[in-house]
Amino acid sequence: MFNIIYLSTATTLLNDFELAEILSISRDNNVAKQLTGMLLYADGTFMQVLEGEKEEVMRTYHKILLDERHKNVIELAAGPLDTRNFPEWSMGFASVNADVLEEFEGYVDPQSKGFLNNEKVNAAIIMLKGFAENNKMN
Repeated sequence: MFNIIYLSTATTLLNDFELAEILSISRDNNVAKQLTGMLLYADGTFMQVLEGEKEEVMRTYHKILLDERHKNVIELAAGPLDTRNFPEWSMGFASVNADVLEEFEGYVDPQSKGFLNNEKVNAAIIMLKGFAENNKMN
């Protein structure tokens, strides 16, 4: 297993419909490629963790780099994993506007008590929790 964690800036602020569309397409693609992960969005900034087989993670990441919906992609970390952090999530997702998006499969409330509580403390969990806390997502 391998994972990559990155930040990027949306070229325009996204509405709920656009975010839901990204989530739906990502989930379908990730299921087909056996990728899992988490995508967070707040005020025009994305943070994403992708995990799976290295070749597939890197192929997907390179496709993401070419996506014109965002810019300023910063790779925060990449490397091998012993086990997946998100084995059940083809793409977990959290956004600032939880009221609308909580209806979508895969939405995770970053204010919930169990948000990313994981016995394994690693870079992905620390960065995602920090992003959610710093953006006061609700």
